[in-house]
Amino acid sequence: MRTRVTELFGIEYPIFAFSHCRDVVAAVSRAGGMGVLGALHFTPEELELELKWIDEHVGGRPYGVDVVMPAKYEGADLGDAEELLGKLQSMIPAEHKKFLEDLLAEHGVDPPTEKAGKALLGWTDVTARPQVEVALKHPIALLANALGPPPADVVEEAHRHGVKVAGLASNARHARKQVDVGVDIIVAQGTEAGGHTGDVATMVLIPEVVDAVGADTIVLAAGGIGRGRQMAAGMALGADGVWTGSIWLTVDEADTPERALPKLLSATSRDTVRSRAWTGKPARFLKTAWTEAWESEKSPGYLPMPMQFMLIADALPRIARSGDGELVTFPVGQIVGSMNQVKPAAQVVYDLIEEYVEAIDRLNTITTAD
Repeated sequence: MRTRVTELFGIEYPIFAFSHCRDVVAAVSRAGGMGVLGALHFTPEELELELKWIDEHVGGRPYGVDVVMPAKYEGADLGDAEELLGKLQSMIPAEHKKFLEDLLAEHGVDPPTEKAGKALLGWTDVTARPQVEVALKHPIALLANALGPPPADVVEEAHRHGVKVAGLASNARHARKQVDVGVDIIVAQGTEAGGHTGDVATMVLIPEVVDAVGADTIVLAAGGIGRGRQMAAGMALGADGVWTGSIWLTVDEADTPERALPKLLSATSRDTVRSRAWTGKPARFLKTAWTEAWESEKSPGYLPMPMQFMLIADALPRIARSGDGELVTFPVGQIVGSMNQVKPAAQVVYDLIEEYVEAIDRLNTITTAD
């Protein structure tokens, strides 16, 4: 295939695959797309190891890194990461802590047996910048920011390293802000997507963003794209390629938690919900007892980012290990209804392209019919 984005990166197919799993990233890049590693959960030291592994297993193909540098979050004026963590932890209300522990006990989740792990992650500017520094020491082709426009100085630094920058946008106004700071690629992500997402549907959003940013800016379609027909639809709406995420959770190479995988494979497209119950900002997840509890009358409400995740960070591994399983959830989009079979990542890439070609052939038959 040939689009502006395949020519820009020298890839065979305009398919971008976001994943927190290095094996998936490398497999998609080797198959002709571009894998993009989500850096959020890694310390700088861990990210260095992950990227070194990808460098050694990607076969010289291009890949990218995705960070989270939100424009707005609680504690943005509170100094370095250690100071920020301490102050934000002291601000978490006792009411929220009690609600969480009561919820865990109700579902048979074991009490904590070890010291709390990562609570802050890369949810802030101050914690994401070290990840950017590590990423730019590697031969990455793309740096993406998953939440709001990246800081202008980060865009400039990436460009100095010859790295293109992408930014996710959920409406036309956000897309224009991304362009204003120098972003090269807009990922127009409809509400069908997993993780952080807005409330405008992909079919409406893509042409709005394409028109808003102008012909010189590359747009990738995202949200509800997991089939070749959906890929063809996104490109018919003006995109130069597609950004995918959820569909890589059920490939052979994925490290999706053991208790979450069966739920993903059996879920329908109606089994997801946008909720603030994980990060404090709207994100799409599997609908489970976890999301329902935070929406119930007993809920004390959500805390702002990054405090909501700090509240639940220690609970997540406990839920994964024990309890009745009803609280197990996972970020995923509405395309989950089509994710009912485990396949190699490369096969998913080839299936996308095969169905894309079939869709285009069908359209050509329609438009050329007598």
